[in-house]
Amino acid sequence: MPISRRRLIAAAPLAAGLAVAPSVVRAQAPGRVVIIGGGFGGASAARFARDRFPHLDVTLIEQSRSFTTCPYGNLVLAGRRDIGSITFGYERLAARGVRLVHQRAVAIDPQRKQVRLADGVDVPYDRLVVSPGIDLRWGAIEGYDEAASARMPHCWVPGLQPVTALAEQLRAMPQGGTFVMAIPDNPFRCPPGPYERISMVAEYLKRHNPRAKIIALDAKNGFSKQPLFQDAWAELYPGMIEWRGASNDGRVIAVNPATMECVTEFGDRVKGDVVNVIPPQMAARIARDAGLAAQSGWCPIKPATFESAQVPDIWVLGDASIAAPMPKSGFAANTQAKHAIACIAASLAGQAPPPAVYFNTCYSHVGEDYGISIVGVYRGGTQLTEVEGSGGISPRNSALEGERRAEHRRLEALYADGWYDAITGEMFG
Repeated sequence: MPISRRRLIAAAPLAAGLAVAPSVVRAQAPGRVVIIGGGFGGASAARFARDRFPHLDVTLIEQSRSFTTCPYGNLVLAGRRDIGSITFGYERLAARGVRLVHQRAVAIDPQRKQVRLADGVDVPYDRLVVSPGIDLRWGAIEGYDEAASARMPHCWVPGLQPVTALAEQLRAMPQGGTFVMAIPDNPFRCPPGPYERISMVAEYLKRHNPRAKIIALDAKNGFSKQPLFQDAWAELYPGMIEWRGASNDGRVIAVNPATMECVTEFGDRVKGDVVNVIPPQMAARIARDAGLAAQSGWCPIKPATFESAQVPDIWVLGDASIAAPMPKSGFAANTQAKHAIACIAASLAGQAPPPAVYFNTCYSHVGEDYGISIVGVYRGGTQLTEVEGSGGISPRNSALEGERRAEHRRLEALYADGWYDAITGEMFG
């Protein structure tokens, strides 16, 4: 796909909103919209609701007073970002008229249409948006519980464990040491994320610990943008990275924090000086307790609106939802949020929802001035489908030669930075 087209889709945080707004709410209808969760889905929903439907009364319930993004967290490992540069406050959302409640939502009562806060106060709603993120499945890998994560950090939920915990261990790793990563089976938050993390760890080690090794133990036999990542690893970090898929005994079934070992499905014991375990995941507890989740632990939605398939008048966004083939990504949550708010505004006005079109772009940094990406456009009807012929993926190295390849990768990294600045500015600016 040409770079110019990729740049257009990178601008889709705003474009997605423009696509839905004109078709909805010819007559303004009052309504109390309560949003649980202030991440990519929740913050985007709050901003879009205030900007496009100012008659709506919008309350955002988010326990933390700041949000640290998962995107660009891996760049902290490479030493290219600090944690402050990927952390944002909610003050400007408040200035736009969003009512902020910095408490934990502990329960949802769909019959009374109320959200119970940790202090016992009930917040009434007409329509509810639930974008709570994920919980980790402690114990899904034998021996891996919250205590074990202190020695073998996951750094997959910033509010639970910041990426700086892993960065500190990486910087203290002995020369010539081994970095081990355990990667879960699908579905999980940010499918390309573990492989960008491998790349950013490799970038750091190449500069500071060039004899070190990385062993990636994967519960899958393939992963997002695999040929592109592996091309880059061979080019930038030759001999440093060993990736083992499930068929090559890569599935980790147990860990031993005392000995810093991962035990694979067929009994191999892989020892690391630093061990990063990304365990299986599920929708956050508030969604599960409210009956929004299926037996899988994830929340089914109506593809045409992202309203819960199980509880009326509740919309579920982002990582918590079942939205395949859309990935669990920040961009996906952002575009879902805009469409959900447009559908909510339409429902309050007694109108039909607008046509469902969703976007996603996943950029990954693989090295200095080296970026790759994958883009998708989706339609929602009775099911969620990728639009045939839309989107695309970065060309492989074999399709680009010499200076042209270097410039293409440099521009992709630049566009990734532009995407990040645009989407965080839209959410929190």
